[in-house]
Amino acid sequence: MNAPTENEPTPAQGNLATRYRRLRGRTEALAEPLSEGDMTVQSMDDASPTKWHLAHTTWFFEEFLLAPALPGYRLFADDYRYLFNSYYESVGPRHPRPRRGLLTRPPLAEILAYRRAVDEAMASLFTGGIAPATAALVELGLQHEEQHQELLLTDILHLFAQNPLAPAYRPVLSPGEPAGSAPPPAWVEFAGGQAEIGHGGKGFAFDCEGPRHAVLLRPYALAGRPVSNGEWLEFMADGGYRQATLWLSDGWARVRAEDWSAPLYWENRDGEWWQMSLRGRQRVDGQAPVCQISYFEADAFARWAGKRLPTEWEWENAATGLPVAGNFLASGQLQPGPAGGEGLQQLYGDVWEWTASAFLPYPGFRPAPGAVGEYNGKFMCGQFVLRGGSCASPESHLRPTYRNFFYPHQRWQFSGLRLADDR
Repeated sequence: MNAPTENEPTPAQGNLATRYRRLRGRTEALAEPLSEGDMTVQSMDDASPTKWHLAHTTWFFEEFLLAPALPGYRLFADDYRYLFNSYYESVGPRHPRPRRGLLTRPPLAEILAYRRAVDEAMASLFTGGIAPATAALVELGLQHEEQHQELLLTDILHLFAQNPLAPAYRPVLSPGEPAGSAPPPAWVEFAGGQAEIGHGGKGFAFDCEGPRHAVLLRPYALAGRPVSNGEWLEFMADGGYRQATLWLSDGWARVRAEDWSAPLYWENRDGEWWQMSLRGRQRVDGQAPVCQISYFEADAFARWAGKRLPTEWEWENAATGLPVAGNFLASGQLQPGPAGGEGLQQLYGDVWEWTASAFLPYPGFRPAPGAVGEYNGKFMCGQFVLRGGSCASPESHLRPTYRNFFYPHQRWQFSGLRLADDR
């Protein structure tokens, strides 16, 4: 986040308190369709159980807001500082991430009681009045919980995909009829030149989104929509997963070691491709954006298509001035849908778009002091930037400068790609 200072403008405290209540309620609404068993199991090291998400987002407010800022506040449970700390070395030791699924205790009822207790204490904090620096930390906590709302859904999808019953998180939609590929995308050209990149001015941004700075762009073009499932099927049919020359060395090693032959959650049933979704198994929609692919796969496809991935600066330059509108969490669709319209389509929502840019600090970047400085800066090594948001992203969480980041082999998020080309 932007380092909080006493002079930083902050939202009105009444509005902040209202947003806090609504956002915390939305997290619990997302968990409501799940059983306690669903909320406890961990399907892989990269994912976390829903029960842990519910507790960790609560611990964040307790650790960084209530303990230092609310006089007389007492921790709900001393052990929670160890159990629900994610990666904050400055706070102290923590339960190993790969073993979060072993936390059958505390039970769900106790975690929900923890949330209620912290929410009541936060209400007291709002009532008593808070300093601008404290309000900035509340805003960080809200943005943090929105990140975990999306992670809660992608982690549940990964868990349910391991179940032979293919349970649906939300009611199953009609599987539909097989759909062909979307028409070839139009291309939108940009003149290049000097562009201002990064967050500047008022409003919240994570620390990694700044400082704002100038970059020099060569003339380029972006495809009018993300790559579709139909186009991905063509890549597969042409042996895309079998041609070593299309792949980065580490990516080819992953293909062979993990036997990749299609996006994650795809399954060939009697010659027809299906995919697991939050609404159960669905036929692969050829016109919808491809998703659940790694950076390695996105890069290989771009090379196969004779194009490339855009840099994050090209993406942000194209997005600047356009409305943040699209298929987000609030739509209830919970899966990417076909493109429609003219110009740059689906720039926001539907699928996160891999870029060719490594997640690195901008010129002049300095992490915030204290434990919150660990939020982004220490992860600026070995990861790649994604832009735009997905069908599981809260709309209010996104902006043109937002930088998501994952390791190049990770593929359980709603991650896709948009092609770029030189002009």
